[in-house]
Amino acid sequence: MTRALICGSMAFDNIMVFEDEFANHILPDQIHKLNISFMVPTLSRVFGGVAGNIAYNLKMIGGEPVPMGTVGSDFESYEERLKELGISLEAIKVKQDQFTPQAYITTDLKNNQITAFHPGAMNFSHENHVEDYKDISIGLVGPDGRDGMIQHAQEFYDAGIPFIFDPGQAMPLFDGDDLRQFIEQATWMAANDYEYEMVHNRTGMDAKEIATHLDALFVTRGENGSEVFTDGTSYHIPVVEAEKVVDPTGCGDAYRAGLLYGLMNNLDYQTIGRIASLLGSIKIATAGTQNHYVSREDFHKRFVEEFGYSYD
Repeated sequence: MTRALICGSMAFDNIMVFEDEFANHILPDQIHKLNISFMVPTLSRVFGGVAGNIAYNLKMIGGEPVPMGTVGSDFESYEERLKELGISLEAIKVKQDQFTPQAYITTDLKNNQITAFHPGAMNFSHENHVEDYKDISIGLVGPDGRDGMIQHAQEFYDAGIPFIFDPGQAMPLFDGDDLRQFIEQATWMAANDYEYEMVHNRTGMDAKEIATHLDALFVTRGENGSEVFTDGTSYHIPVVEAEKVVDPTGCGDAYRAGLLYGLMNNLDYQTIGRIASLLGSIKIATAGTQNHYVSREDFHKRFVEEFGYSYD
């Protein structure tokens, strides 16, 4: 079976809900001396991180993920979860003197979010190497330590392994030259519309020009679906209406898992985008990044119902 090496963060997400709107408590003319506290009566600690979320979704619909990340001495509960899911631990490196990356996410009633992120062991991601893992047919370089992302992209490129570049929350770490280098090395790129605009501003390249350096560029646009730019043309992928909208956190990771599944199975780009869109829709109906579930068979059935044909 082909395997996907997914390079990125493995993290614990601490999710809190502020039962009001941030805007009601932040004085615009006082931001220069901001000192504010929010009472958050609910708190949940869930498994997350880009590599972990993508691996969870890919395994769920029938792919074989190998998440690659550096974690801390507190990773034990996450390790047990991965074992239960049958997800490989071979590319997880433990740094005993560090914490596993931690995200502290506070969401208000308008779905605005304030997030603080402690990278911890992620700062040592460069100590993990692509060439250490066998039978890898495809890769993904997602948000991680800066040195690790640069190194892993180079290692995939040198090994001739096609990979997706997914800058995500790591975008502030890179200037225009860095981003152009990633685009030259990558086979595909995935970004949401805000991230794409940042890439455009920093590199001076629009979507069509970026796509000339890639096999395809995928840009997600929230409720407006997504676009695939490839071979001088573009395809609009419609959003799949969710059963209910509960929590958008992790939808982008679910979408990327769908991309990996489609690419690993040599499907056409419109089908790949539709698989990704459906998986994101399933995720948004559940709180948390890894609490949704659909069997491989039911996922395929829902795809056929939504789009009128089979990808198998």
